[in-house]
Amino acid sequence: MAFLEIHGVHKRFGDLEVLRGVDLTVEQHQVVSLIGASGSGKSTLLRCINGLETINDGVIRLEGMRVSGRGIDLDAVRRVVGIVFQSFNLFPHMSVIDNITLAPRKVLGVDPAEAEEKAITLLRRVGLGEKALDYPDRLSGGQQQRVAIVRALAMEPHLLLLDEITSALDPELVSEVLNIVRDLATEGMTMMLATHEMGFAREVSSKVCFLHQGSIHEEGPPEQIFGDPTQERTRAFLQRIIDAGRM
Repeated sequence: MAFLEIHGVHKRFGDLEVLRGVDLTVEQHQVVSLIGASGSGKSTLLRCINGLETINDGVIRLEGMRVSGRGIDLDAVRRVVGIVFQSFNLFPHMSVIDNITLAPRKVLGVDPAEAEEKAITLLRRVGLGEKALDYPDRLSGGQQQRVAIVRALAMEPHLLLLDEITSALDPELVSEVLNIVRDLATEGMTMMLATHEMGFAREVSSKVCFLHQGSIHEEGPPEQIFGDPTQERTRAFLQRIIDAGRM
């Protein structure tokens, strides 16, 4: 049994079918990158895995536990599946430390002092130990995104989903966020990331999936997908990336 199993997943918004029979397996400690044009279904797939969107058909299982469909315990899902968004989604009226400790205290029942100690340790790890009492509007975009990653890590997720986490950042801030993801990959964190950072995906991924119109059109190791893709649509997509100077 794979760590994460996605079988025959369909997702519709009204008459628009965004995911069309997605099949994918992820093993523990793998880093799987989802690439493809905007609107290809990358973010929707991540949101379905986390339970933020309800699938219309198919099944998603994590460590053998069904995490999709009606009747699932969303709190149980989100104890083991963390997600970081491109827009940070920090609570503006709460300090950095309170943003990070809220879910461990409320969802996991962690003692407040223990939650704060762990949050400070994680903040120091990403170079933000001195920002614990600041509010989000006092931080740069890169710092806010690092806090968002720490907030997800504070829940000790088994699977971390990263949804275009650098797309809202100024170019000079991208590397400080990607360095954290690179370290997590080295440590064996199981991750799925939707990204337009092709060079980074090539570097850190165990597997790369090219999505086209809601389906996984091609998947394989990064050296195959980026070096010798077998499908014409994959080649055309990557050529556009190269022509735009983004790889």
